[in-house]
Amino acid sequence: MRIVMARINHETNTFSPVPTPLASFSPLWNEEAADAARVSNTAIGAFHAYARELGADISVPVFAMANPSGPVADDAFEALADAVLKEVAAGCDIILLDLHGAMVTQSLDDGEGELLARVRRLAPGVPIGLALDLHANLTDRIIDNCDCVVGFKTYPHIDMYETGSHVTRIIDAIVRDGARPANAWRHPPLLAHTMSMNTTQDNAMAALIAKVREAETAEGVLAASVFGGFPLADIETAGVSIAVTATSAGLARQVAGDIADAAWALREELQFHEEPLADSVARARRIDRQAGEGASGPILLLDHGDNCMSGGTCDVMDVLDAALREGLEGIVCGPISDAAAVEACRAAGVGAEVALQVGNGVRASGFDVLQPLALSGIVEAVGEGRYTVSGPIYTGQTFDMGQAAVLRTPQARILITEKPHEPWDAGVFGCLGIDPFSARFLILKSRMYCRPVFEPRARAVIACASRGVTSSNYALFTFRKLARPIFPLDKDAVWKSQD
Repeated sequence: MRIVMARINHETNTFSPVPTPLASFSPLWNEEAADAARVSNTAIGAFHAYARELGADISVPVFAMANPSGPVADDAFEALADAVLKEVAAGCDIILLDLHGAMVTQSLDDGEGELLARVRRLAPGVPIGLALDLHANLTDRIIDNCDCVVGFKTYPHIDMYETGSHVTRIIDAIVRDGARPANAWRHPPLLAHTMSMNTTQDNAMAALIAKVREAETAEGVLAASVFGGFPLADIETAGVSIAVTATSAGLARQVAGDIADAAWALREELQFHEEPLADSVARARRIDRQAGEGASGPILLLDHGDNCMSGGTCDVMDVLDAALREGLEGIVCGPISDAAAVEACRAAGVGAEVALQVGNGVRASGFDVLQPLALSGIVEAVGEGRYTVSGPIYTGQTFDMGQAAVLRTPQARILITEKPHEPWDAGVFGCLGIDPFSARFLILKSRMYCRPVFEPRARAVIACASRGVTSSNYALFTFRKLARPIFPLDKDAVWKSQD
């Protein structure tokens, strides 16, 4: 038996000015890709384990992931797709794909749908199993060109491997028993806010996840997934979707429709209403004062409007600027992406006094032009921004932020890096000698992925709005392709329950 598997992962923010060439994916090919898949705590890691159990001939043509950013370059997509198609064309018995589900390219609004359609044309009778991110924007082409689809059920995503295992159980039944499942999906006209998709809280998304888990216990339902969708993509089908794989098409449609009805009923609870930034920072100061000097752990300020794991530039300075103006002290902030500022620190050397213009350098079409933030301080450290994640997300994986520097001002220690980067782990700061947990205030450019590591040790968590391209304020974005009417952009949007 020969199994072809691949990981190609990109969440595209069509409003982001950050380019996505092939190099952004840091792609691994063939043997290196197989080595990465074997130890990866992602869906393809489960695929690889399944193939080893079968004693199969394993082909992993590509293992690639790029941080969310603007549309993928056409030549990058073609290179990634061609690697998969070449191996499929060579013949195989099973195809397992670990994709995101929200890839937009310079020429295609549905990158995954195009890839799957090409794969299906080459291998019309070969079972195709698909694992997707909870933030996938589904399409007909995605659903129609695979034999089963399973989405993550956690955000932050800590069940990637389990999702891959779920896919392999369904595929195994197809191969061993000749099962022929059917897929169905429903798409109510609903944009949910990413900030309302945290599955660790008692909220609407957690309730929907509980509903799909319950649905999977019913006879004939092989997989049920609710996708919150990625709303910062100006494509026709952005938003909430439900996908079901079942033993019959009728059952799949019924279950998907029932869950879609539940999502529509919770549409108000799936929104996020941000408070003014000044109010958030003032609230952080009040909490700190009430706690007194003996309090331990930082107050966590999450700059969700400039979150690189949603396509942010990581250089919008609104939150740090507001914190400094409010008079907060004992701040640790970062990582802020500004290669020129890093180079200035390196040139000056450790211990030097410098005056820098930091951030607000990457312009996004349709957004305010912001001026760099003037900062003066001491260069505390320079070095490689490289660290290994301790977990629970991407455990053991090494990340590289490029060259990095720490600027110490009277109020703050600021980590500046060459590359935009999500604070997955305390190692983001530790690699440059900063203990983030000793801060009074910790400013992170993140929504969710920082939470498993930083939230348990924080005194409080405060969402802070900035004017970046990952803002929760939909009024900042101009949607041209999105199917309308859609809630909450259109309060008159309606949902027809069943066909």
